[in-house]
Amino acid sequence: MGSPVLPAEGGCRCGALRVRMTAAPIMASACHCTGCQKMSASAFSLTVTLPEDGLEIISGETVLGGMRSDEAHHHHCPDCLSWVFTKAPGLAGFVNLRATMLDDTSWFAPFVDMYTSERLPWAITQARYSFDRFPQVEEYVSLAAEYAETLGPEET
Repeated sequence: MGSPVLPAEGGCRCGALRVRMTAAPIMASACHCTGCQKMSASAFSLTVTLPEDGLEIISGETVLGGMRSDEAHHHHCPDCLSWVFTKAPGLAGFVNLRATMLDDTSWFAPFVDMYTSERLPWAITQARYSFDRFPQVEEYVSLAAEYAETLGPEET
């Protein structure tokens, strides 16, 4: 694992929506829940969790899609419908950016696998930790501290 060079930019498939990551990630994860499987049309979704003020939309606007509930607001490009990031009102202050939206993903590797209870049998990552569901808050705090150590000093 490496560290992202900040600021790091990325965007949707068609390029109409561009974002900038300005803060070091708090966590890198793969979510294997069936919801993420369906939203990503893949075996899992890859996520970079950031402080909410560490993600800027630099061009375009998002539309809400996917699950329409108070649990999560999934932000998509209105043109190509790429799933770019998620905000969960219950986790105010944080945003989950889809890691594959970044232009440079060479530093990214999942540190945590979540919802492995719904994992497709062949979908194995090299994540250091694995959880049947989501880690508990107290576990997440210590995981985030350990993950920060793996990133090393911030590059710019």
